[in-house]
Amino acid sequence: MTMRIGFGYDVHAFTLDRPLVLGGVTIPFAYGLSGHSDADTVIHAVVDALLGAAALGDIGTHFPSSDPRWENRPSSVFLDYTYDLLCQHQWKISNIDATIVAEQPKMAPHVLSMRTHLAEHLHLIIEQVSVKATTTDGLGFAGHREGIACYAVALLERY
Repeated sequence: MTMRIGFGYDVHAFTLDRPLVLGGVTIPFAYGLSGHSDADTVIHAVVDALLGAAALGDIGTHFPSSDPRWENRPSSVFLDYTYDLLCQHQWKISNIDATIVAEQPKMAPHVLSMRTHLAEHLHLIIEQVSVKATTTDGLGFAGHREGIACYAVALLERY
């Protein structure tokens, strides 16, 4: 059996006049994230981890910010596309683990909804999807409340 691990990372700065969407879930907050699509840093990191594990490029290769098709699009579209691409290349997702880095807002009330959204779009059971959050105790851009980052890893199996 062939197994591969992929790593993803994404970061977006805060902006006004935009909803905050993380893991496909709209979270009530004064700021959203700046980006070409909906700037969902969780989904972007997960997609990068999945593409990396399968050696199929990165999120910028498949969804370039220069392409108007992706402007203001929900990142869930990226999940669906990536799942289909993995299937075409005979990869099955074993599990995903994502860590959100943010001082605010509190993520705990939204984690289950994020896990559910990711699992639904990637045809997984919820036990295969982990989402958690941490702060940087005031250090760096996240600690200074300038934006949100996310790290993700994914394990794939060839079938």
